[in-house]
Amino acid sequence: MSGSTAARSRVTLSNAVVRFAGDSGDGMQLAGDQFTSQSAIAGNDLATLPDFPAEIRAPAGTLAGVSSFQLHFSDQDIHTPGDAPDVLVAMNPAALMKHFGALKPGGTLIVNVDAFSDRNLQKAGYESNPLEDDSLTDYQVHEVRITDLTLRALEGHVERGELNKKEAERCKNMLALGLVSWMFHRPIAETEEWLTTKFAKVPEVADANITALRAGRNYGETTEAFTYTYEVKPAKLAPGRYRNITGNQALAYGLVAAAERAGLELFYGSYPITPASDILHELAKLKHYGVATFQAEDEIAAIGSVIGAAFGGSLAVTASSGPGIALKTEAMGLAMVMELPLIVVNVQRGGPSTGLPTKTEQSDLLQVLHGRNGEAPIPTVAASSPSDCFHAAIEAARIALTYRTPVVLLSDGYLANSAEPWLLPDVADLPDLSTSFAFTTEPNGPDGGFLPYLRDERTLARPWALPGTAGLEHRIGGLEKEDGSGHISYEPENHHAMTELRHERMQRIADQLPALEVDDPSGEAEVLLLGWGSTEGPIRAACHQLRERGTPVARVHLHHLNPLPNEVDELLRSYDTVICPENNMGQLSMLLRARTLVDVRPYTRVTGQPFSAAELVDAVDAAITEGAR
Repeated sequence: MSGSTAARSRVTLSNAVVRFAGDSGDGMQLAGDQFTSQSAIAGNDLATLPDFPAEIRAPAGTLAGVSSFQLHFSDQDIHTPGDAPDVLVAMNPAALMKHFGALKPGGTLIVNVDAFSDRNLQKAGYESNPLEDDSLTDYQVHEVRITDLTLRALEGHVERGELNKKEAERCKNMLALGLVSWMFHRPIAETEEWLTTKFAKVPEVADANITALRAGRNYGETTEAFTYTYEVKPAKLAPGRYRNITGNQALAYGLVAAAERAGLELFYGSYPITPASDILHELAKLKHYGVATFQAEDEIAAIGSVIGAAFGGSLAVTASSGPGIALKTEAMGLAMVMELPLIVVNVQRGGPSTGLPTKTEQSDLLQVLHGRNGEAPIPTVAASSPSDCFHAAIEAARIALTYRTPVVLLSDGYLANSAEPWLLPDVADLPDLSTSFAFTTEPNGPDGGFLPYLRDERTLARPWALPGTAGLEHRIGGLEKEDGSGHISYEPENHHAMTELRHERMQRIADQLPALEVDDPSGEAEVLLLGWGSTEGPIRAACHQLRERGTPVARVHLHHLNPLPNEVDELLRSYDTVICPENNMGQLSMLLRARTLVDVRPYTRVTGQPFSAAELVDAVDAAITEGAR
């Protein structure tokens, strides 16, 4: 039997899920990123799930140090990174131990057999070698000497002194990538160009990685171990120009677009924290768009700088995750009482306290809604997908500028780090935010005075007067204001009136929100799946699967969590069963129950991982079965 690609049976698939897993030093994120780029170039729709340890360098070969990257690519529209991999690349025993349980029955397992030493097996917790004890007989197992093949391919580089043996071994992720690229007929030319650019200052390293990449592809072509290769044809996506984008990248670009459409300079002040730090990294590259970035010494200093920037007339933004938001809380109340337009981004991660820094969760909802002293309502917007982070950033800016208030923008670790194709929008189609506000330039009070808390009748927004504008001098701070004049006031009646005014402003926002989009194609659904944030993808996929088999189900996704859309009450009462999946212990479910008195059923899981579509299908089935009793 010939080992050439031409002699193999090529199987056409509608979609495939591939997971790379290895030690955190094995370069799995890089391999996954490049396989994602290859699939995007091939025209597939895709979704990714990077997963890596929080430790900078966990002990090599242990479960704690395993890093993985999963890619779901398809010839049609998809919304999740896949429930389970069809192909698992395990670079060591720990990676196999941690991820084998997720592999689909009969799936393909590519194992770096060179790493299966007695010591590595022991560190991973194996009592016997799974490659020898028949525990993998139900799977298509390919034992590949990935480390040895890499070293043999790079013998010349080592002999010439360009690399030492350890440096050459680090290229094994590229050999694995080359093999998987061959299996799925992925182009590698762009990966070679990327390596050349990435290692431009050390061309010998670039050449070594390219050599290993080609060696992996050549191994696939020449070995007789692989009976099949696979092809996933391009997806039928809407015409236009696309690029791969992560949630943090999209959020950064959305902030820049919002500032451009508002005619303001963007000021971003933050303190580094996982998983929000990449927003700062991305914005720091965009100074040519009038972006000013400031890395503060701590979280409180970061939001203090943003309050100052908002007072000075910038579109001001800070970002953090749950622990940092806790530190910003008092200053968020200050921004609310001063009525300054700014954005606070919360890229949620597993908690409490330091919690799970590199894992995803939705457990900060109650924190951002109610985690301030006093009655301090702040509008809250939630992004629902990596590309939606772009539009959520613009919406947060619109609300902040229109109503002169801080706004919380919720993302999470899954959205921040995962990627999907993004159709580049036409700038002319983006909202014109310059009409959302106007700087006050003239006195507005009697006798030529200035009233810093005189309000717009429609929005209740106060004037935005820039420091240094003649005749508009005014005092500002955290003490209670007298409406209109802004003077400090301890009068009970005034405090009550100001509290009611702040809540009325939230109602004005609710009155002007776009109508909810309810997806109920049959009009006969009795079950409504209601979600927010990153649950949208799994919910969409679950609804698709349920409808394919004839089960009518409706779904709606909330992008505005404070205030909630006015029609939420009537919508929830129109379905027999409402299920709310959340990666927390039921925070939104509790709020909706309190507001609507509808028995919203929480479906919760707090594992640091996003939902799968299959488990949501099971949840709907269970609800239907229970309702039929």
